[in-house]
Amino acid sequence: MKSNYFKYFFILFAIGIMIFAVIKMKNDEQKKDEQPYVAKEEIVQEITELKLGVASFDSINPILSKNKNVQDITKIIFEPLMTLSSNYKLEYCLAKEWAKQNDTVYLIKLRDDKRWSDGEMFTAEDVRFTIDRLKESDSIYSSNVQHIVTVETIDDTTVRIVLNQEVPFFEYNLTFPILSSKYYSDKQFVPDIVPVGTGMYKVNEVQESSLILSKNEYYAETDNLKLDKVIITIYSSVGELYNSFKIGNIDFISTQNSNLKEYIGTIGYLSKEMKGREHDFIAFNTQNQILSQVNVRKAIGYSIDKANIVSSVYGDNYYISSFPLDYGNWIYEEQDVSSGYNIEQAKQLLVDSGWNYKNKYWQKIENYKTQRIYINFVVKASDVSRVSVAENIKAQLENQGFRINLIKASDVQYQAYLANKNYDMILCSMNLSISPDLSTFFGPGNLANFSNDEVNSIMSEVKNLKDDDKLKYDYKRLGEIYKSEMPYLSLYNSKYTVAYNMNLAGTLEPNWFYQFYNIKDWHK
Repeated sequence: MKSNYFKYFFILFAIGIMIFAVIKMKNDEQKKDEQPYVAKEEIVQEITELKLGVASFDSINPILSKNKNVQDITKIIFEPLMTLSSNYKLEYCLAKEWAKQNDTVYLIKLRDDKRWSDGEMFTAEDVRFTIDRLKESDSIYSSNVQHIVTVETIDDTTVRIVLNQEVPFFEYNLTFPILSSKYYSDKQFVPDIVPVGTGMYKVNEVQESSLILSKNEYYAETDNLKLDKVIITIYSSVGELYNSFKIGNIDFISTQNSNLKEYIGTIGYLSKEMKGREHDFIAFNTQNQILSQVNVRKAIGYSIDKANIVSSVYGDNYYISSFPLDYGNWIYEEQDVSSGYNIEQAKQLLVDSGWNYKNKYWQKIENYKTQRIYINFVVKASDVSRVSVAENIKAQLENQGFRINLIKASDVQYQAYLANKNYDMILCSMNLSISPDLSTFFGPGNLANFSNDEVNSIMSEVKNLKDDDKLKYDYKRLGEIYKSEMPYLSLYNSKYTVAYNMNLAGTLEPNWFYQFYNIKDWHK
C-alpha cells in the first residue's frame, strides 16, 4: 500500500512539472508576440564616385577644348564670372556684382574669398589674363570677348571692361571659364598642361585613358560634396562611349544626338529630355508685296503643320516651338504647346482680306489683273534634312492653294540671300544665344525686314533693365507681337538629352548650358 502511495505521488509530480512547463512556454510565446519588432539595421554603403566618359578627348583646358562634352565636364573644375541657373537666369559666380557705367563700359566686382586648387588667391589679374588669352585664340569662348577693347585691373577685386560697341546683355558673355595667371607664369599654354581651377573638383590624377577628379579642398563647400571622386574615362569613339554606358561602366552621358535611343536602347537607365539650342524658323520678308500683308503671313503660318514636319522628317525627335525663348527661359513663360495648325482659320483670314479660292489657288483681282499668292522659298541645298523640311512645307502650302517656288541655294548663294534680304521666305537655323537678346529677330537689319514702333521701344528698354517683373512683362509683349504680326514662324527646337544610371540619387535639373546642377548632392 505504501509502495502504491509513492507511485501515485511520483506520477502526480511528473504531471505537475509537465503542466508548469507548458504554461511557461505559452507565457514566453505571448511575451515574444507582445515585444515590438525591431528590424536589424541594414548597412548601406553609399558609393561616392561618379563615372563619366568622353569620346575624342582633346584637352581638359576649357579654353583650348573644342569638345562639347569636355566643356560640360570642365564646368565642375573651372568657374566663370557669371553663370546660369537651370532656367537660364543669370547668377553670380566668381563675380559678386556688376554695373554698367555707360553703353560700352562695365565694372565687375570680384569675390575676395576664392582660391585656386593650388592654394593661390583668385584676383582681377586672372580675369585680365584669361580675356587676353581668349582674344588671341580660336577658343569656343573667343566670341564672348570679341568686342572687348581693354581690361583694366583697378585693384585685386575690381575689373573695368571697355567694349568697342554696345552689346545688348553683354553680362551674359561673362560665362566663360577663368584660368589662373600665376599658374601659367612659367608654363606654356598648351593642351597637355593641366590647369588649376576654383571649382568643386580638381584634376588629381592623369592616366593614359582616364582622368581622376577629387574634391578641391579650397572650395568653400567641399565638405558638403557627397561625391569624393569623379572618374573620366576617355574613349576613341562615341559608339564605344555609348556601349560603355549600356553595360554600366558610365553613370551619366549628355548629348544633342536626337537618335540616342537607337544606340543605348530604352531600358536600364533614366533620362531627361529638354529643348536644345538649335532653333529652326521661317523668316518672312515683310517688305514683299504679298507678304507685307499680315493676314497672308498668318494664313501661311496656320497652314503649316509643324507636328507633321517633326514626325515625318525628324521621327518626333525634335520639339515644336512657337517663340525663340520658349525653351524654358525664365524671362518668357508663355509656353504654347500647340502647333498653331488651323486650316479653317487660315482660310478665314484670306477671305477677310479679299482673297478667293479658285481653281485650287488663292487669288484676287486688283486693277483688272488677277493676282495669285506666289512665293519664292529659299533653303540651303547642302542641308539634306532642311531640304526635306522645305519640301514638306511646300507640299503643305500648295495643298492649301499657295504657289511655292522652292529655291535650293548653294552655301554661297544662301549667304547672299541672307545678306541682301532678297527672298520672300527663307528657312533659317540658328544656335540660340544664352542671353535673351532678340536682335536677330527684332533689331536693325533683322531677317524679316520687320519694323514696329512698340517693338523698337521695348528692344531699347530691355537692354538696360534689371527689374525682373518688368523684363518678363516686356518679353511677354514681344512674344505676343511675334505671333500676332508673324514676321517669323518658329518651327521646332533640337532635343538635348541626358541619360543616367538608375542608382544615381539626387536632384538632376540639366539644361543645354550645364548638366551638373545640384551635383554636390549626387550619390549612389
